[in-house]
Amino acid sequence: MSTPDDPGAVYRRYLSAVMLHGHAGAKAVGLGATDLYALNILGLGGAMTPGELGRRTGLTTGPTTRLIDRLEQAGYVRRAPDPDDRRKVIIELVASPGGLDEALAPARRKIGAIVQGYSPEQQAVLFDYFARAADAYVEATAELNDKPTG
Repeated sequence: MSTPDDPGAVYRRYLSAVMLHGHAGAKAVGLGATDLYALNILGLGGAMTPGELGRRTGLTTGPTTRLIDRLEQAGYVRRAPDPDDRRKVIIELVASPGGLDEALAPARRKIGAIVQGYSPEQQAVLFDYFARAADAYVEATAELNDKPTG
């Protein structure tokens, strides 16, 4: 069993808290965690094909189609012709879940207060870490997805 000051345990606790908060935020606005995650992906990455959205969410074709159907029916996304290839469709974000900002506001305030406690130089290091760690997670995810299962 790890101790509370074990860096690995601290990091795993942090990741678990972020994931748990994501689930709670989604539930607070009547969405599943994967639905909210997909909306975030579209908000950050812009319009994309269903295949790209599936790849980025880790879903196969069937679940991706059902995800898009749910989000479209709820009025968050729309299917539109791909301007580069009219045979294809792209998924566009058209609305954010109502109440999401309010649901996430307490965490934003709490995290903001923590970040404000650091010097500007320390804040720069934190945000450099976030950017580089995000890239590292994307790369590590690609490695995991490329591994044969079994």
